[in-house]
Amino acid sequence: MEKYSIILVDDHQIVLDGIASVLEGVENYELVGMANNGRDAIQTARVTMPHLVLMDIDMPIMNGITAATQLKRDFPEIKIIILSLHNEKAIIQNLIQIGVDGYLLKNSDKDEMLKAIDTVLQGGRYFSTDVTLSLSGMAPSQSVQLKNTDPGNAEKLSSLTERELEVLKGIAEGLTNKEIGQQLFISQRTVDTHRQNIMKKLDVKKVVGLIKFAIKNGLVE
Repeated sequence: MEKYSIILVDDHQIVLDGIASVLEGVENYELVGMANNGRDAIQTARVTMPHLVLMDIDMPIMNGITAATQLKRDFPEIKIIILSLHNEKAIIQNLIQIGVDGYLLKNSDKDEMLKAIDTVLQGGRYFSTDVTLSLSGMAPSQSVQLKNTDPGNAEKLSSLTERELEVLKGIAEGLTNKEIGQQLFISQRTVDTHRQNIMKKLDVKKVVGLIKFAIKNGLVE
């Protein structure tokens, strides 16, 4: 069984100890280092060359954004998952542009954290539901729920307005322009305008492309 080496980076020792105790229970994970700031994280990574760095953003000396930027520049093969309290759209978009492989909020449970780690180590990307909701500009309490998505789709979702997401959901559910308009209390012409804007933003040419995108990203079952 292949061993995956991991570095933990956070300025709170209790957080490091808690995550370390979780990872110890996974046979093919090996904790090879811990750091309390981004500068030490880079130095530790340079020595150990881990498969994955799980890192906070707010830290002294060097924050996680700067550290992630340098790590991806110097060691692009190292996977990075951000684990943070921040749920601001601009911060998440910035980290996506940097090339991080995942983003979790610190209110995630251990099962989601392990799922994220496994997904990223297997070559995938993992952005938790609340993070994707933040990118879309929607609150978790709103009706349209999104599943985990890759960075490319996350960026496309973030470009859609709340109304466009509602129209996209209606299209994916097979509703006509008239039915969507009645549901959202807007005219059929407005629905058609939204449809055209959505297709342009998502770079799809046909309605079937919209439906596939919506299903893939959890707008509909």
